[in-house]
Amino acid sequence: MQTIDNFNFSGKKAVIRVDFNVPLNDTFEITDDARMAAAVPTLKKILNDGGAAIIMSHLGRPKNGPEHTFSLSHVVDHLSNITGAKVHFANDCIGEEAASMAANLNSGEILLLENLRFYKEETAGDAAFAKKLASYGDIYVNDAFGTAHRAHASTSIIAENFGTNKCFGYIMAGEIANAKKVMAQPEKPFVAIVGGAKVSDKLLILENLMNVADTILIGGGMAYTFIAAQGGQIGDSLFEADRVDLTKELLAKAEAKGVKIMLPVDSVCADGFTNDGGVETCNSDAINAGWMGLDIGPKAVDEYVAELLNAKTILWNGPMGVFEFSNFENGTKSVALAVAKSTANGAFSLIGGGDSAAAIKKFDLKEEVSYVSTGGGALLEYFEGKELPGIAAIMNAAGNA
Repeated sequence: MQTIDNFNFSGKKAVIRVDFNVPLNDTFEITDDARMAAAVPTLKKILNDGGAAIIMSHLGRPKNGPEHTFSLSHVVDHLSNITGAKVHFANDCIGEEAASMAANLNSGEILLLENLRFYKEETAGDAAFAKKLASYGDIYVNDAFGTAHRAHASTSIIAENFGTNKCFGYIMAGEIANAKKVMAQPEKPFVAIVGGAKVSDKLLILENLMNVADTILIGGGMAYTFIAAQGGQIGDSLFEADRVDLTKELLAKAEAKGVKIMLPVDSVCADGFTNDGGVETCNSDAINAGWMGLDIGPKAVDEYVAELLNAKTILWNGPMGVFEFSNFENGTKSVALAVAKSTANGAFSLIGGGDSAAAIKKFDLKEEVSYVSTGGGALLEYFEGKELPGIAAIMNAAGNA
């Protein structure tokens, strides 16, 4: 795997795809800089070598060309603060101004290009657009794992212009190494926690996990489709009627492979999707009409925690319930604490981005687990067994393996 450490950037200009899609408040202040902070080691390696960094990113989902709301100009000052470097900003990502600024960029300096998605050519994977971006530098660095599952101009197509002068930044290298650690040769027992709203969203990852995991703990709204498929009464809980047969097939496959799939024996239920209504705990297969399961119950928590404390490898993808509501956060919080405790006891734990990463952050446990992924959708597709274009574009270079 060709990484940034394979290159000396002295006198070179690196064109870097990062993920600076950070949340902004109404006055365009960054409310969470985690994605930017994660890219700093890659940027500092390039600058400390004596190179210059030309940064590409998207921000939000602009629909009709340039919009001030989605301008990367909002992050310039913070980027300068966290890198300690002089940061120039190009008001466009292509065109004469951007090309001139890139050509005149000095070693140790950064040029941040305007939002790539102001051009439809970016998401369309346009080769001519990618070639213009590639013309700014000598080496291509992809450090945007969160977009690695997209065959966009800046995430995969651009790499075709650099021959073997392309590599992964530290974020990408770390994501790939940690994902492989879980899926290729996990230390046993391997316990996977899979939550979220719908079975349909997690169907492929469940099938793939059955080839490597010993136990799969199911939580979130998706659990009730499984329970209904077994004849349980789930009241008004989230339910995918068109996925009942698939859940039965999944359970049968798991049994045939000797993989234990655990469903929550009890649930914390509400009489509406709100934190302010009635709350009661009931068996997950005996939920009355008018009530819905919004979290795993105390008995399920005890069973899941016991499994996690016995694990040597843990993958967590998806919450156990509506943890944004205080009355329904206990299941997710208890699982998060158990993952942290198991990690302290020597287990390797990978938190799979998205809501799982948000939960770890909410309960202040980021430093208590082994690795928190920066890419929810990308990691999910990786665990589904799909080839990610952003990874393939680098791995296909001569000399990579």
